[in-house]
Amino acid sequence: MKDIRIDNYISKAEEFAKPILDHLRSLVHEVVSGVDEDIKWGFPHFLYNGNILCSMAAFKKHCAFTFWNGKYLKDVHKILEIENKTSMGDLGKITSLADLPGDKILKRYIKEASVIDKPKKVAPVKKTDIEKKLIIPDILMDELNNNVKAKETFSNFSYSNKKDYVEWITEAKTYATQQKRLLTAVQWLSEGKDRNWKYRKITKTKKL
Repeated sequence: MKDIRIDNYISKAEEFAKPILDHLRSLVHEVVSGVDEDIKWGFPHFLYNGNILCSMAAFKKHCAFTFWNGKYLKDVHKILEIENKTSMGDLGKITSLADLPGDKILKRYIKEASVIDKPKKVAPVKKTDIEKKLIIPDILMDELNNNVKAKETFSNFSYSNKKDYVEWITEAKTYATQQKRLLTAVQWLSEGKDRNWKYRKITKTKKL
C-alpha cells in the first residue's frame, strides 16, 4: 500500500532525483505484491510481511537504494556495494536513471530480497547486527570528515547517541532546517556533547 508521505518526500526532492525515486518505487511495487510503505529515519522504506525489504533516499546531488538484508543476496551480477562502501546505499551514488542496473536485473534482486526478508529465512538478529544498520547520511559524514574532533566524538559515541544525531538531522522538514541542525550538530560534537546535553542541563538546574 502506498503512503502519501512518500509522495510528499518525492515532491520535495531535487529535480534530478524525482524520476529515480519514482522508478525505484514502481519497480518494488511491480515485483512484490502487498508491499507496504513507511517513513523511517527520515526517508522512504518498503516493508513486506512486517519486515523492512529495502529503502531509498534522496540527497542534494545523488540518490541511494538499500536492501535491508543485502548481505544475504547472491549478487550474481555484482551490482551491490556491501563491503568497503563509499556512500550510503547498496547501488552506490545514483545521479540518474542511467546509473541504475537494468530493470530486469534489479527486479530479480528485489524478488530475491522479498524471499530472504521473510522471518523463516533470516538468521536471528543480534544487537551488533542492529547497530551496524544505523545509516549515517553522507551530508553528516562529509562534515565530520572536515572536523577531526567532532568525528572522534561521534565515533566514540554509543549507538543510541549516534542515532539521536542522525534522526535529528534526517527528520528536518526543510533543507534550511536540515543544514542548520547539521552545523549545530558538528559544533556540539566538536565540544564533546551528545544531542540531549541541553535537556540534562535544564533538569539539573531545576533540581538545584
